[in-house]
Amino acid sequence: MKFIKVENYNKLSRQAANIISAQIIMKPNSVLGLATGSSPIGTYKQLIKWYNKGDVDFSEVTSVNLDEYVGLDGNNNQSYRYFMDTYFFNHINIKKENTYVPNGKSEDLAKEGEEYDARLKSFGGIDLQLLGIGLDGHIGFNEPDKCFEKSTHIVNLHSSTIEANSRFFDSIEDVPKQAITMGMVSIMQAKKILLIANGKAKEEILKKAFSGPITPEIPASILQLHPDVTVIYSEE
Repeated sequence: MKFIKVENYNKLSRQAANIISAQIIMKPNSVLGLATGSSPIGTYKQLIKWYNKGDVDFSEVTSVNLDEYVGLDGNNNQSYRYFMDTYFFNHINIKKENTYVPNGKSEDLAKEGEEYDARLKSFGGIDLQLLGIGLDGHIGFNEPDKCFEKSTHIVNLHSSTIEANSRFFDSIEDVPKQAITMGMVSIMQAKKILLIANGKAKEEILKKAFSGPITPEIPASILQLHPDVTVIYSEE
């Protein structure tokens, strides 16, 4: 496990983008596991800059996103499909048909989860998985629980997660109460994991996740068992 401390968010974003671009240069047809939220926006912006300069080519890349809100389709401006299109996919040469986000509007969400896992397996797994970390230690939408959920599944979002994500909505009442999220098996089978954390508020949960016991009550703690994890965090 490798820890990289940087001075600020801009340097965090550049360092993360450098690792992702290196992965694509080494393997142009990489399968990238991608994340949403405020943390990776700077990373995506840096990758777009390098794409525009001709430094990185996404034409053979496949992407799989961690999660999606239940009940939101890709046209909803709070959906994670919309987020990825707006902040990343629309600005690079990745083929849209090679970008995958769970379908939160599926009539059979259990089947959607099974098919998502089968698709990941057909790709041969994820080459590099980008993660953020919640203040309660969640990764993707894998919330603190009594056990680690293995497969892509439906989760009832904790009140702390709903409150944290309410900043993206008009009111807390508008935040969906459920999500569909990649499970721990797919995340842990990624060949490389890159976790980014910005801000003083994340300091305590990073200590618990990577220096404390491995427990489903802090989902990110399972990453201690992965052979190739890089954590980039800022001093801010």
